Amino acid sequence: MPIGEHVGKADWKTEKHVPAIDCPDKVKADQMFDVKVTVGKEIAHPNTTAHHIRWIALYFHPDGAKFSFQIARAEFAAHGESPEGADTSTIYTHSTATAAMKTKRAGTLHAVAFCNIHGLWESEKKIAVE
Repeated sequence: MPIGEHVGKADWKTEKHVPAIDCPDKVKADQMFDVKVTVGKEIAHPNTTAHHIRWIALYFHPDGAKFSFQIARAEFAAHGESPEGADTSTIYTHSTATAAMKTKRAGTLHAVAFCNIHGLWESEKKIAVE
């Protein structure tokens, strides 16, 4: 069974595991722009020792291209662990990452996030280039 059949997809506004992609819908060719990816934007993800987002990866697939390009990957390592035990630390991460990129071609951004309990989740956003 292809891995794509094991990746959850839903609307990030109703499912806390789906990465939300925030960036312009249209960008200028060859000009840098920011892409922010957040898991738990509308409905908070717990990010506790027992249940957390481990990483987010961002890819871009130019229209008509054979392959996608990895833009960035962020790992989140503080989920309340400490020598005293689970959820005893005051340090927790929130699953948000921002990357800057540029392109000369329109295409689709793909964000993939991994929850240690609920697996892989994906979202996408089309980008137009003027």
